[in-house]
Amino acid sequence: MNSKFLGTGVALVTPFKSDQSIDHDALANIVNFNIENGTDYLVICGTTGESVTITKQEKMQVVETISKVNNGRLPMVLGIGGNNTAEIIKEIQATDLTDIDAILSVSPYYSKPTQEGIYQHFKAISEISPVDIILYNVPGRTSKNMEAQTTLRLANDFKNIIAVKEAGNKTSQYLQLIKNKPEDFLIISGDDDLALGVTLAGGAGVISVIGQAFPAAFSKMIRLGLEGKAKEAYSIHYRLMDVVDYIFEENNPAGIKAVFEALDLCRDTVRLPVVPASGQLKEKIRTFVKEF
Repeated sequence: MNSKFLGTGVALVTPFKSDQSIDHDALANIVNFNIENGTDYLVICGTTGESVTITKQEKMQVVETISKVNNGRLPMVLGIGGNNTAEIIKEIQATDLTDIDAILSVSPYYSKPTQEGIYQHFKAISEISPVDIILYNVPGRTSKNMEAQTTLRLANDFKNIIAVKEAGNKTSQYLQLIKNKPEDFLIISGDDDLALGVTLAGGAGVISVIGQAFPAAFSKMIRLGLEGKAKEAYSIHYRLMDVVDYIFEENNPAGIKAVFEALDLCRDTVRLPVVPASGQLKEKIRTFVKEF
């Protein structure tokens, strides 16, 4: 089993200064904060990293900063996905993946392909990728569910497709995947609220949004889950439950950036069409952080 991706991966934010440029110092601080507090691997330029509103050049700079700070301490996963298969192939071929352990590739959005279309899309990516691939199913954003049988078909057919980040928020689909997966294929939760339950059911852990703000508590919870220690793990889950709801109440990553602002790790600046969290939500978040 690919133990590199067992436990807690964090979907890192891309911090911005007030002028909307990337705040590389804040990014470095967040990366160190996570490495020092028990996070198991880093996920770069996913949805939470505002991948759709950063340029290719900025993406390279973000990877460079994280790579330098990380200095080989944790495995790194890079988001490269979209709904234009040919473009993704081109991007993978043009990207320096020396320090990257796997790519996270989202199921095609907007185009609404059939299950066969999704299969062929990932088959084409698998055939050219020099690194392992983690599939990413997030129907709330793509408007199309990658069904369990499609994920399992890909898992069985391609050696370098090693995991799925499943974020359909559907327990039945998680359980279907865990029950029928090849032995060494990882089912990673992409839903912070379900992560512990999925881990206890036989999942490999989580790629988390909230985990990067409370890495010590969150990664401990997932570790306990992997050890089957449900009672201790749930006591942490209940402490974090409210803030998980808060960060997704309006928009991700506006919510998590509001948490980081309360922790004094970065500003809450986001890029349009995303807007910062409302005053009301920020107040709830600040109160939570203070009490936690």
